[in-house]
Amino acid sequence: MGALFGSRVRRLRTAAGMTQAELGDKTHVVASRITQVERSSGAKPTLELARALDEVLGADGLLVDLWPYVYREAFPDWSRSFMAYSARAVSIRQYAAHVVPGLLQTKDYARAVLSVGLSLKDEQHLEERVSARLGRQARLIEPDRPELWVILDEAVLRRPIGGQAVMRAQLARLLEAAAEPHITLQVLPFDQGAHDVMGGSLTLLTLPDDTDVAYTEGAHHGQLVEDPAEVERYKLSYDRLRAAALPPLMSLDMIRSAMEGTHRGANVPSRTERRRLAQEQLQQSGGRRLRGGGGRTPRSRPGP
Repeated sequence: MGALFGSRVRRLRTAAGMTQAELGDKTHVVASRITQVERSSGAKPTLELARALDEVLGADGLLVDLWPYVYREAFPDWSRSFMAYSARAVSIRQYAAHVVPGLLQTKDYARAVLSVGLSLKDEQHLEERVSARLGRQARLIEPDRPELWVILDEAVLRRPIGGQAVMRAQLARLLEAAAEPHITLQVLPFDQGAHDVMGGSLTLLTLPDDTDVAYTEGAHHGQLVEDPAEVERYKLSYDRLRAAALPPLMSLDMIRSAMEGTHRGANVPSRTERRRLAQEQLQQSGGRRLRGGGGRTPRSRPGP
């Protein structure tokens, strides 16, 4: 479907007497993006781009009608593409809405999470998935390991996946990980209310050439986002989450309290105090340690 979409764009562009650069100018993308669309290479076109192409090329809704099929075609290989990017990333920023991210899961917790997937075939398949997930954790101990910044929704701490013993060991693993200089953990409390990443989890990867990609994930699907404008929007959303979450030291206190079964007694500051602490936190320079925190600021470009 991506190839069909691209061939239609190329045919319409040629009929209109436009170059790729001219079409790019009219749709507000670079010429190389038009090349990718026409050749069905690189990132799939966004709905916004499909609409712009349809309007500029006078396609009478054809490209917009084709777009959902192009979009769905991207799903089968999203996992492989995401893992390939992750293996190269110098910085990983994650917001976890429901479960602990795979890079920080214990074996028992991973098995409990993966055992409820709709795509699970049998016990052997489960073991393969668990082994693959644990194998990817080796990335965190390699010499060129990435900076890892994780924001956990409070729901992650309160949902006893695998039972109380498994959950307690998982929370202990989080505290252990936070002691590493390249790992920072924050918790987003329930009382922060609604935010614009509630639909699922979000991961931002910074690659060695300083480009970024985003990955969003729901219960049974994932989407890799490479379009620079879209990625910037996700980065802004992440910065807002980071500002709203508890600072690292207070986050560890909440994790510790959840592990000890005294969650509601955790030392949670007021919203006003959190805003002040968050402003101080986000003003820290890229390589400096956070005051009272367990990690360094990821090597990403400064957010708003």
